[in-house]
Amino acid sequence: MNEIFLDTETTGLSFKDGHKIVEIACIETKDLIATGRVFHKLINPKRNVPDEAFKIHGFSEKFLSDKDTFDKIADDFLSFIDGKKLIIHNSSFDMSFLNGELSAIKKTLIDNKIVIDSLEIARNKFPGTSNSLDSLCKRFNIDLTRRTKHNALLDCELLREVYINLLDAKEPKFNLSSNGLEQSTIVEKSYNRNILNITDTEIKLHNEFLKKELKKNFY
Repeated sequence: MNEIFLDTETTGLSFKDGHKIVEIACIETKDLIATGRVFHKLINPKRNVPDEAFKIHGFSEKFLSDKDTFDKIADDFLSFIDGKKLIIHNSSFDMSFLNGELSAIKKTLIDNKIVIDSLEIARNKFPGTSNSLDSLCKRFNIDLTRRTKHNALLDCELLREVYINLLDAKEPKFNLSSNGLEQSTIVEKSYNRNILNITDTEIKLHNEFLKKELKKNFY
């Protein structure tokens, strides 16, 4: 099963309060190695963007006004993630928005059983400390200079690097240019909280598998 690193940006903190998704990014990997397949969409939320949200991601209501609405991209999004594990940092936030949007247009909801929450893994590994994406990047010496604003596509790449470090695995990075992620294939068209409890044994077995595969392919 391939993995999808997923992130969203929104107009606010709660779908139940009427806030909507303004950006979805998904980066596909196989055994955490880039496949080159990416799904990235900016979305017209059909509502205002509060100043607090604009300061975080920089997407204004005017900028988003000519973008597709969620219902226009939903099928392509569901097709892209179908049959893959989703790795999300603080998955309860993203899943509540994604399943809220999908439910509103009567589409199939995302099963929480396929979701791995990297925040829960980090909290188990580093209890009592900040485990935000920024904090984990600093802990693992991951370059944050590109992150002047929250950007879902960049945050997916940062999350991939964080996740690899959480599993104590190492492998090549994506090639990010000033224009974003360079990849061989771009998909132009294409969260309810149940956390998967990953045991130390499962993490150890995954880690050993990755090291074996990476050694076979790169050494």
